[in-house]
Amino acid sequence: MDKINWFPGHMAKTIREVKTIINMVDAVIDIRDARIVFSSSIPNIKNITNNKPRLILLNKSDLADKNITNRFLKYLKSENTLCLEVNSLTGMGINNIKKNLQELLRAKLNKLKERGIVNYEIKVLVLGIPNVGKSSFINRVSKTSNAKVADKPGVTKSLQWIKSSIGITLMDSPGLLSPNLEDETTGINLALTGAIKDELLNHEDLALYLINKLSKEYPKNLIARYNLENLGDDSSFTLNDIGLKRGCLKPGGELDLNRASRLILDDFKSGKLGCISLEKPDEVKNE
Repeated sequence: MDKINWFPGHMAKTIREVKTIINMVDAVIDIRDARIVFSSSIPNIKNITNNKPRLILLNKSDLADKNITNRFLKYLKSENTLCLEVNSLTGMGINNIKKNLQELLRAKLNKLKERGIVNYEIKVLVLGIPNVGKSSFINRVSKTSNAKVADKPGVTKSLQWIKSSIGITLMDSPGLLSPNLEDETTGINLALTGAIKDELLNHEDLALYLINKLSKEYPKNLIARYNLENLGDDSSFTLNDIGLKRGCLKPGGELDLNRASRLILDDFKSGKLGCISLEKPDEVKNE
């Protein structure tokens, strides 16, 4: 698969702005896709945010493998970082955010209390890659539609302050992504979860990659969803089988592989293939 290059100009501007305003916030909320925790991390985030305390939110957790998510919650916790499972659409975990931020900033808040400041409102910068659910999170905690939401990357274009309903002030930002996705697996994972625009992708290659991975790690999900008798060693055979069973045919009866591929990819994105994680904590990458 070809190397993916996608870096709209506003992303470079955002990185510059983040470095300029980072000292105005107390902490960073780092939103990840629970299905691709490593791939959905922002490259060099510690450097970009001057190593500010971070609360990592594993969003879209309803679509991920619960056992793997629990392992990531433990793996990502450190002295300057906490990790919380959330679902921005249903609100699951949202009420625990302020408590986790208070724990993360305990030393600073105690110093403020000693100076007589007891109702200090925590200010956080919200960062995340495109289409990770950042705007849905902003709207959930603010109970408004301040942040534009769309099922495509690259909607928010500038930094903006937003008051929340959970007692913290948020600074929203455009989605950030590395200008060159050198690691092929990272690029594929971002493509499978919708962080990269469709026109940059080859749907058949993505579908074959996904089928191959699911055949090894979640075979029952594939078999149950498409009523397959078995899974062969060849992902192309499985793709053809799924296309035939779902009637993905061109005029004249020829199999429409692009249509079958898009069907499988859409089923994965929407959760119709079940709760699936594409990465595990033991697949160690630099955090």
